[in-house]
Amino acid sequence: MKTLFKKILMVVALVLALTVAATAFGAVLAGCSEAEKVNYNLSKQAEYFNVERRITVYNARTDMIILQAEGFMNIENNTADELVVTFKTGADTYKINYIYLNEYTLYVVEDITGTHTDPYHYKMFFHTEFPITVETKP
Repeated sequence: MKTLFKKILMVVALVLALTVAATAFGAVLAGCSEAEKVNYNLSKQAEYFNVERRITVYNARTDMIILQAEGFMNIENNTADELVVTFKTGADTYKINYIYLNEYTLYVVEDITGTHTDPYHYKMFFHTEFPITVETKP
């Protein structure tokens, strides 16, 4: 009988603890604006490759586009001033790219969800001026 009482007491304590945690979580979310909630939710969805995005990297000195990439991607900054862009290219396949940032580069990320039907497409465009002058030595 004592064991049954202990189990019931543990279940009641667990339910009480979960209720308190849910109330605290609800109170925290109640202080957030709708925009903050949406931003949080979209950021979480992007971490799981559920948001199609386009990233454009600019040279701020020349106003020229350096790079554009689009696909289902996750974007993070690391401690080496790099933008780490991971693309989902298949059911269980990914490609990772590093964009080196400095004081003259800036980037813009756009949500382009719904613009493609292939969930694993991945495009990367480098913008350069051609022809490039190359000096060769014999």
